Amino acid sequence: MIFPNCAPFRTGFLKYELKTLPNVAEVATLGGMVKQYQVVMDPQKLVAYRVTQQDVAQALRRANQETGGAVLEMGEREYMVRASGYLQSLEDFKSVPLRASATGVPVLLGQVATVQLGPEMRRGVAELDGEGEVVGGVVILRSGKNAREALQAVKNKLETLKASLPPGVELVTTYDRSQLIDRAINNLSYKLLEEFGVVALVCLLFLWHLRSSLVAINHVTDGHPGCLYCDAVSGHQREHLCPWVGLPLRSGQWLMRQWS
Repeated sequence: MIFPNCAPFRTGFLKYELKTLPNVAEVATLGGMVKQYQVVMDPQKLVAYRVTQQDVAQALRRANQETGGAVLEMGEREYMVRASGYLQSLEDFKSVPLRASATGVPVLLGQVATVQLGPEMRRGVAELDGEGEVVGGVVILRSGKNAREALQAVKNKLETLKASLPPGVELVTTYDRSQLIDRAINNLSYKLLEEFGVVALVCLLFLWHLRSSLVAINHVTDGHPGCLYCDAVSGHQREHLCPWVGLPLRSGQWLMRQWS
């Protein structure tokens, strides 16, 4: 894995591509190094050129900004004048004027300080299976949305983005919540079928009549899920596991009322 190149690629490309997906609220990043320009001042040269740290900070702020001008009218058209002054290289930083000397020659930043590239100070790191540092991201979904569909869209998007990865960079999924959702749905479906079978058997044993038992079984198996679905669609009740887990209890209470 090309570690120094992963953080800019993740922040400047992958993060914005994933945020374009529906139901994705944010992509939180972790790990990696952020490149920054570091200015290391020489105290002796500052004294020799009569430059203070405040002078250096103010000069950098003045040099690293974009200034807007007036509007120029030419040929029945208007042209907006803008002066772009963003610092983009080490030479740009070294050429920033600080003050004029006694002879009128400007004192440049490169004369009193060393300008270099370095990593931003970090508060944490990310590792994967003890193999070294990695960069990662956490996809945060919008509240109340279908998590299973949103995660499937994220996985499809990542498959298409793998072709754009730099050489030596591998995309690894460490936690997939959709697997937990699928296991919960499969387990709940099996338990509901099991409970419906028990309810049908109890109805048949107590009534001892097939057609009468089918009426009760149809009421239990179709009525309660239909009510839960209508509540979820109307917005009175969110469609999650809790009401479905309570369905067998409601079915048992209904049976007890019928034969009490």
